[in-house]
Amino acid sequence: MTPINLSNQYDNDFIRMVEEQSEQKMNRCYQCGNCTAGCPMSFAYDIPVNQIMRLVQAGQKDTVLGCKSIWLCATCGACTTRCPNNVDVARVMDVLRQIARREGYAGVNGLKEFHDAFLESIQAHGRVFEPGLLAKFVAKTGKGLADFSLGPQILSKRKISLLPSNIQGKEEIAKIFKRFEKGAAA
Repeated sequence: MTPINLSNQYDNDFIRMVEEQSEQKMNRCYQCGNCTAGCPMSFAYDIPVNQIMRLVQAGQKDTVLGCKSIWLCATCGACTTRCPNNVDVARVMDVLRQIARREGYAGVNGLKEFHDAFLESIQAHGRVFEPGLLAKFVAKTGKGLADFSLGPQILSKRKISLLPSNIQGKEEIAKIFKRFEKGAAA
């Protein structure tokens, strides 16, 4: 685990932004550690979930938005379920990703690009189109070809299709993206 470098910069606007967008009161977290104890991804985090919550409380915007943990969060909800104060920690983590994305932070090489390509695929088809996702990711990063040899094996088992298919209700997914874009512009 990387030592946390606290700056002397207390960013009260950051705290307010996280609280408004997540609809959570950050001061309700008292660092019990239940979120971290239940997190299936904490083994890969550079900063544990409870410490991220504390860093948000301390207004440490650069440290929080620059960490890789917010990008590795699976948003499974285990942290939220375990919170004794009913803080929706998974929602806070999602909001932190959204803020980091808007402000150009990337805690892990290629992860922001993967996240963007994933969302573009959902927006276009209402579901993930894996070959398109991979193509966009490779185009943005030049990475991802290491596992290219698995393609024929996956295709032969008909696990993925070479052509995208749209879901029923794709328009509803498009409305979600429009609401997000409208909220991000405000």
